[in-house]
Amino acid sequence: MKLWAGRFSKEADKKTNDFNSSIATDSRMYMEDINGSIGHATMLGAQGIISTEDCDIIVKELNKIRDEITAGELMIDPDAEDIHTFIEQTLTARVGDPGKRLHTARSRNDQVATDVRMYLKKECASIKAQLEELLTVLQKKKKEYSKMVMPGYTHLQRAQPITMGYHFGAYIEMFKRDVSRLEDAVERMDVSPLGSGALAGTTYPINRAMSAELLGFSGGYTQNTLDGVADRDFCAEIACAMSLIMVHLSRFSEEIILWCSWEFKFVELDDAFSTGSSIMPQKKNPDLAELIRGKAGRVFGDLNALLTMMKGLPLAYNKDMQEDKDLTFEAIDTVRMCLTAFIPMIDTMTALPENMRKAAAGGFINATDCADYLVSKGLAFRDAYKATGEIVAFCIANNYTLETLPLDEYKKICDLFDDGVYDAINLETCVKRRGLFDI
Repeated sequence: MKLWAGRFSKEADKKTNDFNSSIATDSRMYMEDINGSIGHATMLGAQGIISTEDCDIIVKELNKIRDEITAGELMIDPDAEDIHTFIEQTLTARVGDPGKRLHTARSRNDQVATDVRMYLKKECASIKAQLEELLTVLQKKKKEYSKMVMPGYTHLQRAQPITMGYHFGAYIEMFKRDVSRLEDAVERMDVSPLGSGALAGTTYPINRAMSAELLGFSGGYTQNTLDGVADRDFCAEIACAMSLIMVHLSRFSEEIILWCSWEFKFVELDDAFSTGSSIMPQKKNPDLAELIRGKAGRVFGDLNALLTMMKGLPLAYNKDMQEDKDLTFEAIDTVRMCLTAFIPMIDTMTALPENMRKAAAGGFINATDCADYLVSKGLAFRDAYKATGEIVAFCIANNYTLETLPLDEYKKICDLFDDGVYDAINLETCVKRRGLFDI
């Protein structure tokens, strides 16, 4: 029997049941649904809304049902309308009338909203732990690569000398922001909607503060019951946080893909985190990085779908909002899968410092330092910039680098040059003077 039976004179069509069902998605929240019901029943008993005896029967059996599902002894019925229906009907089938009293002063609207928040808190903690693991790996690599000079790029053109360690440090800052962003989203989400009822609260003398405390909501309970069941901002915020994680993973993956190519050859991926070709025996492909780059679009799509789904909904609950779980869960699952592959790929990656140093020696990435050298001699920066540009043009035309250009050629363009220019444009000096070796 449906939880909403009574008003209807006949059973729903099977096609309606199949289309309406969310059990395939929300069954993963069985733990949160049962814990939420235990908290609700405990509050009902404490408030005298149900008897202490009924409360004890409900709580004892719900604990048993949870343990049986976890152990695989009780299988969730795939034909159930949703996990909430399955749990309540299983309880009622076992204990009779006390089970029918569980839903007193509660709607599926506030029940679902509570379950989703509890579940997402747990999932965000899991993603945060993975990000912290990634940060540990990146910090290790940053230290390992702290002296490896490489070209820094703008517009994918060689720009100025940096170190590989400093480059990794940029991603450390990105992922630190991701951790902070998750923490912010969880803090706003950590408020209990339980007690909101369908939309207008309840006439029963419930204790919402007690329910919130029992269920571990540190922010108390929602102040407006209409918003309590209508709000899915927290889903969008988490999907946004997941999207930005994927932006950072995708950008990093793009660079790994470039660095693995023969045109760069700055790094070598471990064989365990690479694939080959079915026809070209020489190939070693960075497929994991490419998949991560591709899966970013999936997460962006989840965020866009959430926002589009919510933008035109009147208050309070609408069935459209059943989509929130599929989209938010998929975004989290995709990020988790990508981090699971990305962390060991980076951890086992080998840098090729000779190739990076050779690339840094070309492209005139020490030209700014050459101009700054002239500034130190008293020349205005714009004049120093122009003189250095003329030197670079001469080098290109005559197959020189700034390091190999004879001093007399320097002096033909600006007589302020002396032997000190060669130390000023030394790549290690350029990096050291910017303090990058020490960061």
